Amino acid sequence: MEKIKSINTNMYLVKNIFKVIFILMIILIVNLFNFGIFKNYSYSIDKGEGNIYNGIDVSSWQGYIDYKKVKEDGIDIVYIKASEGENFKDPYFDINYRNAKKNGLKVGVYHFLTATSTEEAREEARFFHKVIEKKQIDCKLAMDYERFYGLNKEESRKVAIAFIEELKKVTGKDVIIYSDLSNARDRFNIKELTEYPLWLAYYGDYRELEKVRLDWENWTGVQYEDNGRVSGIKGNVDRDRYAENIFLKDTSNIPEEKTKKKVKNTREVDYVVKRGDTLYDIAKKYNTRIDEIVELNNIKDRDKIYVGERLKIIENSIDKGIDKRATGKVLYTVKKRR
Repeated sequence: MEKIKSINTNMYLVKNIFKVIFILMIILIVNLFNFGIFKNYSYSIDKGEGNIYNGIDVSSWQGYIDYKKVKEDGIDIVYIKASEGENFKDPYFDINYRNAKKNGLKVGVYHFLTATSTEEAREEARFFHKVIEKKQIDCKLAMDYERFYGLNKEESRKVAIAFIEELKKVTGKDVIIYSDLSNARDRFNIKELTEYPLWLAYYGDYRELEKVRLDWENWTGVQYEDNGRVSGIKGNVDRDRYAENIFLKDTSNIPEEKTKKKVKNTREVDYVVKRGDTLYDIAKKYNTRIDEIVELNNIKDRDKIYVGERLKIIENSIDKGIDKRATGKVLYTVKKRR
């Protein structure tokens, strides 16, 4: 009898031990999710019907991008820097646009605003338009306004409004605002600007994002890290999540700008290096930098190039009166030095 009682007691203890272990495992799993070990980002982006899309945003900082690998890595949308200020075209804009489209990604474009007056803001909007004209853009045009050059809040708000209104006028497309949390709260928090969707840069603890309160009830996208890694891109890249309303309802080509001053589109060229060429000569001929040629082609020793060697080159062309660079690929075959 005592033996039976002992067995029952042991079984009772074992059952309770298993219960305790089970409860501890549940608590552990919950905490792992809470502390981001299993990251399942849930941002306060637009909660309307539709999917959430994985995205990146890029510029010349990323150099040449293999968009086939980017697409295979699960990226749906790429926002591409098109222009900055009144006359600078991002040197990789055209090649980024072409290759992203070619590989089935949805494309958005953004302009880095540097204006210090409403007149300059309208000029920048018109220049942005020139750069993206005739392009088929999938996502709302983005204003990236984060440097204010001494302007107070009221002055910078007027600049932002002037840029957006002029951009909508000349393109006929919808616009979104890219901003960090601080400026979204303290600078862009007026009715004239909160009517435009917000693309929020927020790199903090993602658990805190649901608690963020802004004059925007929700936002259309979140840039959640600036040191992301994506296949097909060397180095770090910004990672984003976008809601369904990031897409333009009207995806017809951006209408052509009517003034005489045009921004040239670019070309992709295959070039074979000839006898007597140097990287300096090649870079000068195609208005690029030696460092770009070296990086694109993984050249180990910039003083050693050979006849018949094929190189990828980003060609930059400059329109008269417009300080900008446009891009294309060139394959160049190098010659022996004499």
